[in-house]
Amino acid sequence: MKSEKNNCVLPEDLKNFYLMTNGFHMTWNVKLDEHTIPLGSMAINSISKLTQLNQSSMYSLPNAPTLADLEDDIQEASENQPEKPHFDSRSVIFELDPCNGNGKVCLVYKRGKPGLAQDTEIWFLDRALYWHFLTDTFTAYYRLLITHLGLPQWQYAFTSYGVSPQAKQWFNMYKPITYNTNLLTEETDSFVNKLDPSKVFKSKNKTIIPKKKGPAQPAGGQKGPSGPASTSKSSSGSGNPVRK
Repeated sequence: MKSEKNNCVLPEDLKNFYLMTNGFHMTWNVKLDEHTIPLGSMAINSISKLTQLNQSSMYSLPNAPTLADLEDDIQEASENQPEKPHFDSRSVIFELDPCNGNGKVCLVYKRGKPGLAQDTEIWFLDRALYWHFLTDTFTAYYRLLITHLGLPQWQYAFTSYGVSPQAKQWFNMYKPITYNTNLLTEETDSFVNKLDPSKVFKSKNKTIIPKKKGPAQPAGGQKGPSGPASTSKSSSGSGNPVRK
């Protein structure tokens, strides 16, 4: 499938998706205190709404800035991040999902026109017009979309500043693991509890201290030792006399 107007070839997985269905939109709600609240939204634009982010003016005023005027050449590729898309002719960008006004998920042709299928990536453009890499293929993005249940602002979990405090509450309620994307990038072994039986069931050698036994009680029911009592009587008799 090729767009003659834009001179771009759709990736194979995205082409198969549009051959099966012309776009996708699913929403779901939650009920809290007898109130129904719309929460999740999963959307892929139809062919007619697969519009290109052009270089026209952002405002209708004369000499208004364009997206190309906002180009920041300082932000280039790093070791952990691919080269960011460009608003000028170096990249061709199509909107896949408007994200309910929280940003835009875009299909990016990295090398401009003619757009080749193997040169595509999926990026997220936030409201501040900063780019954030999501996936290499549409299939991988579609899996992310389903995995995150279309929760509000879920794309911001892949940015350096994360989701809003309100969105965090929804993540903690419905997707507590996928909220922390750092865990997703780690090895799967990190999710497995590793117990060392030698440490868990290690016996501790406790020193048993014998209890001290009290003195034996004398026969006859008399309490206390008899020795000191007799000594005190003899000392009082031979020493200081007691006045009557």
